[in-house]
This record gives sequence, C-alpha cells and structure tokens, in this order.
Amino acid sequence: MKTYIYKSIAMMFAAGALMTSCSDFLDAENKTAAGQEADEYFSKSPNELLVTVYSNLKSLVTQVDIHDHGTDLYFNTRGHAAGSFNDYSLTPENGTVQSYYSQCYNVIRLANGVIQYAGEESQEAYEARFVRGYAYYLLTQQFGSVPYITAYINSAEREYPRTPLDEVYASMIEDLTDLYNNSSLAAQDHTGHASKQAVAALLAKVCLAAGWDVQTSLQNAEQGTYSVSNTGYFSDAAAWAEKAINGVQLTMSFADKWSPYKEGNAEEIWSVQYDRASYPGDVSSGGHSLQNTYGGYFGNVTEFGLKYTNSDNQPTAKAIMLFDKADKRYEATFMTTYYNSSKDGSAAADWGTSGYYAYYNLDAAKLASQPIAIKFYHPATTQAEVEADLKAHQAQYAKYTNRAKVQKAVRLDDSNNVLEYTFNDDGSFKAAKKTTYTEYMETTDAFGSVKKFDDPESAQLTGNNDYRDIVILHVSDMYLVAAEAYLMAGNAQNALTKLNAVRNRAGLANLASFSAYVPEYSTSATFTIKDIDVILDERARELYAERQRWTDLRRTKQLVRYNVEFNNYISKAADMANVAGEYKWLRPIPQEEISSNTGINDTDQNPGY
Repeated sequence: MKTYIYKSIAMMFAAGALMTSCSDFLDAENKTAAGQEADEYFSKSPNELLVTVYSNLKSLVTQVDIHDHGTDLYFNTRGHAAGSFNDYSLTPENGTVQSYYSQCYNVIRLANGVIQYAGEESQEAYEARFVRGYAYYLLTQQFGSVPYITAYINSAEREYPRTPLDEVYASMIEDLTDLYNNSSLAAQDHTGHASKQAVAALLAKVCLAAGWDVQTSLQNAEQGTYSVSNTGYFSDAAAWAEKAINGVQLTMSFADKWSPYKEGNAEEIWSVQYDRASYPGDVSSGGHSLQNTYGGYFGNVTEFGLKYTNSDNQPTAKAIMLFDKADKRYEATFMTTYYNSSKDGSAAADWGTSGYYAYYNLDAAKLASQPIAIKFYHPATTQAEVEADLKAHQAQYAKYTNRAKVQKAVRLDDSNNVLEYTFNDDGSFKAAKKTTYTEYMETTDAFGSVKKFDDPESAQLTGNNDYRDIVILHVSDMYLVAAEAYLMAGNAQNALTKLNAVRNRAGLANLASFSAYVPEYSTSATFTIKDIDVILDERARELYAERQRWTDLRRTKQLVRYNVEFNNYISKAADMANVAGEYKWLRPIPQEEISSNTGINDTDQNPGY
C-alpha cells in the first residue's frame, strides 16, 4: 500500500483530499483505500471518524520527552545520555519535535473534516471542536504562535502564516466558550467523550496560559521575575476552573483516584481511552507503555518478573524530597515495595501473582509473606526505623531459588545521600553502603517507579501492553489551576483555600500563608522560595509523571531559573540559550514546516534556534 507521510501543516492541508490506508488516520479500521476522495470518505460515518480523531491523540498524550524533560523533576540514569530535550540542544531538525507538530495538525485536520462533513450542529462536531481546541492548546504551549485553521481544507494551498499568539488564544477562548454555552454536550462524561466539564477545564488551562503569555512580561529569566499588566485572563481562568470542579470535593483518597480498579471515577474529567478486551489487533503491542516509562531497570522482565522500565525519566533528588513523610501521595505515586518472582525458578509461572504485580493481585495476608526484592524507604525514615523494619521482615528477604537480579533496601536522606542495604542468605541485612544520590542512580538501578499507570493485567512484556486509560483532565489539577489563577489575579486567600484542599487530601496541614511554606528539598543560597514556587511544588507532587512539568515551568516563566538550580544537565543559564544569548523558551518550528509552508520562512523561527 502506498503511504503518504504528512510532514508539515502545509503538506497535510494541501493533501487533505487524500486518505491512505497505511496512515495513522486509518488505524481504527482501515476504512479507505489510497486516493479515495475526502467527500466520499467523510460522508460515510461521522461517529467512526470521531473515533479516529480521538485515537490520533494517543501519540501526543504519551509523549514524555517533549512534556517532562528539561525540568527539575526527571533525569536519565545508568549511563544513559541526557538527550536533546534535557540539555537543550534541540534543533529544528529534531524528529520528535517534527512528529509532535505534525500530529497535532493531523488531529486538527481530522477534527475540521468531522465538523464539515458531520455538520456544525452535530454531536460529532461538538466533540471534534473540543479535541481541536486541545490540540491547539498543546501547540501553543510548545511552539507559541502557530497557524490557526478551523476549516477543512481540500485544496493544494500551502500558505499558512503563523497567527499572532494573542489572536490564537482569543479565538480558542471564543470557540470553546460558545461550545460550553451553546452545544448539546453532556454535563459530564467518564468514558472518554468530550463534555461541558471538559470544555470548562480546557478553557481554564487556555485562559491561564493566555494570562501568562499575553498579559505578563518576563523581567529576568534567571531570577524568574515578571510583571502583570492585566489580570483579566487570570480571573477568567479561575472562574472556568471553578466550573470544571463543579463542586466536587477531594474526598477520594489519592491512591483510589489512581487505582487501576477505579478508572472513570468522579475526579476524572476527560481521558484518552484504551480497552484490552475490545482491541482488534495484537493486544501485546496495541496499548501504550507509560507504566514502563518512569523508573529503573531491574533485569530482563521474562527472567526476573519485575516490571520493565529502562532507567530514563527517573526522579531527581528534589522530586523525592518534595514529599513530606505525612504526604500520602508518596506511596500512591511510587512503588516502594517490589515483590520477588516465583519460588520455583520460573518467573513466568506465577506472572501477576508474584513479582512486581503481586502488589495488585494478592491480598494483604499473602503479601505479608511474599518475598521482597527491593524496598524503597521515604527519605524521612530514620536509619534506626529502616533497620528495625528490615529485622521485622527478615524472612521476606531470605534467598530462594529464583531471587531477583537485585535485592536491596534503599533510603535517601536529607543530605542527598543514599543508604543501600543488601542481604545475607538468611535475610539478615549487611552493613549499609553510603553513596551520593547521583552516584547511586548512575551506577545502579532506581529509586522506585511510578505506579499511576500500572496495569495489573499486563502480559510479561517490555512495553505497549498497558491498557490503562490516560487521564488528561481531572479535578485536583483544576484545584491547582484555580489556585494559580487566583494568586495571579491578586486573590491570595482564595488561592490558599484551593491549595490547602489539595494538601489536606494528601494528609498535610493547611498553610496559613504562602510564606509559611518550607520545602523539604535543599536549594542554593540564591534560590529563594516565592509564592509561585509553592504552587509549582504542589503541582509537582499532585501531577507527578502526568507530562505537564515543562509546560508548567515555561508558562510561569520559571523554566530557566529551575533548570539552572535543579536540572542535572544544566549548569548555567547560557546552556539554555543560543550563541546570540536567546533563551529557548519554546520548541523550534520544525525545519520541514518552514521548508514546505510558503507562509513561514526562517525569520519566523522561535528565538534560540
């Protein structure tokens, strides 16, 4: 089959009349042959086309490099290279950036087609408008000003100039506000469809971004200082966040919120859906791999029975130290106990009920006797407490036939040193080895992997067998969006109320003021905690591994400041700039877009590239 690869917006819209059976556009059901006319294709089944629009989001929402790298929370370990997103060596030729940009516009093109051919007042069109708005939100957060196109283009047109960012935001807000007020979307939906609650949540994020990008000016990049000229967008963001919250209180535990057995709960606003049972192809490769993305490598998954992760996107020392000992999100975010694989020497024999996933598939009584491979202790746990616990569980550390490749217990202290315990055959521990956190992470394995995306029904594979729904918008995020918006609008008390609601659910006490916040992690003498840092720290804890961190730091104008202070690959602000001293606040416009879009040339490239 002939494949057309749409490498730029100009090429995508110019070739809008042609659909190909080998493209992502047709992943769902191979519904058309190469060269089929758009009119014929789009008129067949608007609902099937809408499914395709949603499906094409999957490659965007699972993208980790562009969303989380180059921040304060993650780094690659075990000798793995930093990568161009972490060390800010990106170029306009970067394949990930090109793919992301093109895929956003592919979603927009498909959504515009649904709107045109299903009819603007159809349910399919309403949902397509929401997805289109989300794709434009992603584009603006990564690239700033972009061509804003809301009509399905079925011609050879190749001229699409960048629309000024303030106009893009204004158009997005106008369209989404109309969608909220005048559509027949359901009030709420927990099955992956757009709803009015989801529209309100997206509007809250768009208005918040507009407030920072349009009505706030950077004063000093290294200090992260700024001035606000108008608070209108911030006030709007707070109002839309309140509509998205819709009175939902944070009464569900954080662990339950992210439990694989409680998907579609009351806090979920919108998610990208996966379903193992109804997947039409090879289920071993039809899912995603987010459960395999954040954590260390513990040996061959088929031999040792521990979840596969590759040592990238691991928590920095700051990320670990962010969590107070009383913070329930620590245990709910990180897997702190890895159970060993089956005793008979065959990890596959009891896959799912021994090894990593035993945590989910065995009851508490059985887990109490399950052999332990690795235990990670909270940093605030004292050495005496660690050793007392190891003695109490000595039998679970005793050697047996199929001991995992790694068997140890680890604790990070408040000086960023690691105590690492190994064991004798009878399960008694040996004297602790002390190393720095950086040295430990570079030479060994990990400090716990993320649990938020774990799928207990996974096959014994290295990836793409995760069928958990990917939550994109949820209620506690809206609490923090509201807190940030209130803070920027000048209402610190409302901001604290929202912030404290999130903290209370996590088991933390109220903050009486922003200045009362004292972080657990260490900083240099020149890094002074500001009010916006309190919000960002709370977002780091609540939204860890949700692929929002780079956007959060860019939006709030703290990107340079945080990278210099916390990014292992950045030593000075100049590392994030080009030779002309321009900071890389945005991603580069892909070179292929510049080459093929006659409405854009090299002078339109983002600063820093």
